[in-house]
Amino acid sequence: MDMPRLARLDAPGVLHHIMGRGIERKRIFTSDKDRKDFIARLSILGQEGALEVYAWALLPNHFHLLVKTKNRPLASSMRKILTGYAVNFNKRHQRYGHLFQNRYKSIVCQEETYLRELVRYIHLNLLRAGLVKNLTELNRSPWSGHSALMGRVERKWQDTEYVLSFFGRQRTRRRNYLKYVEEGIELGPRPELVGGGLIRSLGGWSEVLSLRQRGEKQASDQRILGDNEFVQEVISGLDDLVKRNLRLSGQRSDIDTLAQKICKDHNISVNELRSGSRRHKIVKVRQIVSWIGIRELGYSGAELARYLGVTTSCVNRFISAGKKPDMDLTHTL
Repeated sequence: MDMPRLARLDAPGVLHHIMGRGIERKRIFTSDKDRKDFIARLSILGQEGALEVYAWALLPNHFHLLVKTKNRPLASSMRKILTGYAVNFNKRHQRYGHLFQNRYKSIVCQEETYLRELVRYIHLNLLRAGLVKNLTELNRSPWSGHSALMGRVERKWQDTEYVLSFFGRQRTRRRNYLKYVEEGIELGPRPELVGGGLIRSLGGWSEVLSLRQRGEKQASDQRILGDNEFVQEVISGLDDLVKRNLRLSGQRSDIDTLAQKICKDHNISVNELRSGSRRHKIVKVRQIVSWIGIRELGYSGAELARYLGVTTSCVNRFISAGKKPDMDLTHTL
C-alpha cells in the first residue's frame, strides 16, 4: 500500500522548484502550439502577480519551474495552468483522459543558497536532453527562461532583473551569468537539486555520514531543500493547524479517518456522505472533507472524488468557490 503523500508547503514569498511529468512519461508537449499554450498560461500568472517567475524549461515529457508565490496559493496557480492546458491539449490532439502523472512535485528551496544553482540547472535541461546542441542554441531557444535572461527574448512577466542581480554589477552581470551557466555543463545532471531532504540538502551521502560521525543532528524534510535553520524556519512559519499535520515524521490523516471524524461531528454516517445524496447537510460535510483533504492534508481532487463517490469537477468546485466552509477544526485533526 502506498504511503499517503505529504501536504505541500506554501506561503507568500516562498521559492518553489516545481516539476511535472506526463502520465506514463508520455509527451505533454508535441508541437510549438502546445509549448506556446503552456507559456501563455504561465505568463498570465506572472502578469497577475500570482507568481514571480525566475526560471523554467519545457521538455517533451516534463517541465520545470522556479517560482515564488505572491498573492495566490501555489495550488491554485498550478491548477489554473495544468487544468486548462490539459483540456486544450486533449482537444488539439483528439485524446481523452489524464495528461499529467499524479501531482506535480514542489520543493521549497532556500533562496540565498540555491536560487543561482537552480536557475542554471533548470535551463541546462534543454542542453542535457539534446534539444539544443550547444550554448549558442540555448541562448536563442524560446522554450526556457534562459533566452530572456540573455536578452534575446523579451518576457515582461519573467523577473530577469532579480535573477541577474545575483551575478554582480549591472554592466557585467549578464556575462557573469552566461559564464556561470557554461561552467555548469560539465557538472552533469545534479540529482541533489531535484528534491528535498537531508541527503539532497547536504549534497550527498558523504556529507550525511560525516555529520553522523560528528554526532550532529540536522532537521530535514523531503519537501524542503535547505539547511537546518531554513527547515526549522519553514516549519515554524506554518500556522498551527497545518503544523499539527506536517510534522517532520511525515505522518498524515488518511481520508477515511478524516471523514469519520467530521461525519461524527455533524451526526451523519460515512455511508450517507458517500451516497451521492444532495441533501444540504450532506453536501456541506462533503465540502468540509474536500477542503481539509486538499488544502490542509495535500490530497488531490481526484483522490477525494474517488473516496466521496462524486466527480473530480464537483470536488474542484467546492475548493474553487473561494470561501472557506464554516467548520470547527479543533477536534478534527
